[in-house]
Formats: sequence, structure tokens, C-alpha cells
Amino acid sequence: MASVANPASMQPNLSICLPNGLGQNGGRVDLTHVGLLRPSPSTLPLEEMRHRFQEDGYLFVKGLLPREEVLDVRENYFKAYADTTSLLAPGTSPREGIFNASSHPDLHKGIGGQGLPSDPVEHKILVDSHSDPTYRAFIEHPALTQFIRNLMGWKQHILLNRTMLRHNVPFGQGTDIHYDKLFLRGGAGFFLTAWVPIGDIAVNGGGLCYLSNSVPLGEAIENDFTARAAGMTPEERISPYNMNMMAGGMISPSPQDLSETYPEYRPHTWLVTNYEAGDVVFHHPYSIHASGRNEDAEGIIRLSTDLRFYEKGDKGIDQRWFNMWTPDDGL
Repeated sequence: MASVANPASMQPNLSICLPNGLGQNGGRVDLTHVGLLRPSPSTLPLEEMRHRFQEDGYLFVKGLLPREEVLDVRENYFKAYADTTSLLAPGTSPREGIFNASSHPDLHKGIGGQGLPSDPVEHKILVDSHSDPTYRAFIEHPALTQFIRNLMGWKQHILLNRTMLRHNVPFGQGTDIHYDKLFLRGGAGFFLTAWVPIGDIAVNGGGLCYLSNSVPLGEAIENDFTARAAGMTPEERISPYNMNMMAGGMISPSPQDLSETYPEYRPHTWLVTNYEAGDVVFHHPYSIHASGRNEDAEGIIRLSTDLRFYEKGDKGIDQRWFNMWTPDDGL
């Protein structure tokens, strides 16, 4: 597979990689408001890992998972599309995952984030991929789950069945600005999100980007939503799509609107990086994030999954997330 990320010891030069700034749904972020995620080697002492997570609201761990095993999962995922669709460019391999833009003018504009394939065959492949045995085994990888238990001080963990396995084609619709608690309001317990890139993702390839020091802002927004939802039914209050919410559960339609709506939390800096297969980012339920726009020059499709973990025995788990993801589950 072609390498699209710099070696772990190198940081991307943003002025070269993002000459026109960072693309997101709804707008672009000028380079003066773009920074780099702080990388943490997997060998960093545990206490320093915990300190960074509390300080930053995220923990970007380099090389936590075996690279070739991650790429095997990528290959397995795209094989289903290679056999029955024209998603991949002719002459390329599923392990590469190169988009066939010429044959997908509509898909090119629509998939990724909240978007779903309009082709019923591709739609079914996406749904079925969430229960694929190779994928299900991968998301319980011992290197991942043991790290989480060590980081959180948990004796045992629970991985919610509802995961978000998605591919973002170049210039497709990305994930909107949000924090994860919006979608897991059905329980008061603490959960940890692991965002796993399944393949290399260049800094302009649509990887997840984080608003720096955003946990206090996320908590303030949720407190405001909670106060305004006092008169709603319990079902309405826990919905990310109730009358107080924007489309798709987003908290802002663009990075510019977010900055204007919450000026007291400025400066707003979005943190990005080159991701490599094997990297994992863990983040707080109120850490504000979104995907960048996939503008990869080589047409590489971003593939990733979102996983949510609780401590086993926690009484505040959002029970709705024990069900496998389906497009019509309302979450």
C-alpha cells in the first residue's frame, strides 16, 4: 500500500500540506487557526499518558496496533466493494483503497460522515461490514483493550456493539462538528471513545481533527441543551436530534460559526496530523471534533472506526448502544 503519512518521528509541514487551510464541512480553517495534535509514543509512562488525556481531552497514541494487521482489516473491508461495485479505481488493490471518482459522480459528493451510499449494493455492504468477523475480532484487539484498561484503571471493559465503521471518499461529505456525549445521553456513566484509522491518512486526507482545549466548551454547550430540554419527554431529552439540535447532531454548521457563537472560548485552534496505520486517538466525551475534508491528491479513501468503551459494571451505560448500528436506528 502506498504510504501517505510521514514517519512517526516527523511532523507534517502544515503550510505545505494545507496551502489553502483545513477543509471541513461548511468552510475552511485558515492556517493561523490550525495546529498539530500532540503525539504520544505507546511506550510513554502510564501516568504521563493519563496527564496528557486530562490536559488535552484526547490522547494520540502512535503505533499502538500492529501496522500490518490494521492494513489486513482495510484490505478485508474493501474486498467486498471490489468484488461487486466500482468504488475502487481500476488496477488498484483493496489494500490501497483508491477511489474511482470517474464512475461515482454522486457518491463522490455524498458519502462520509452522515452520508450513506445511494447504491443499494454498496449500502448493504456498509451495513454488513459492521458484523464482519474479521472486523469484530479487530475491534477487540488485545493491544487496544489492554491499553484502555491500563489507561483508565479498569479491571474489565465493555465495548458497545454499536460502532461507526465508515469510509470517506475524496471530497465527500465528512463528519460534522460535534462531541460524542450528544449521541450517548441515555446513560450518565463515563465512556471513552477510541478513533481508529484503518490505513494511513495524510493531513489533508479527511482524518479526525480536534478543537484544542474544548472539553469545557463541550460541557457548557451540553449544560445549555439540558436546561432548555427541561420540559421535554425523557426520549426527547436524550435524542441528539431534538428541537434544540441542528441537523445530524452537529453543534455548528461551520468552524467560522462555532467561533462566532462562542467567542469567550477563543482562540479556536483545530489540531490535525498525519495518521499511520496502527495509530489510535482516545478522546473525552465532551471533546469537540470533526473530520477534515478528504482532499487527498492520490484519491485514497479514508477508512476508520469509532469505538466506545465503558468500565464493566458501570450502571450508567447508554443501553441503546448495545444494538449493532443500522441506518434507521435513530442514533
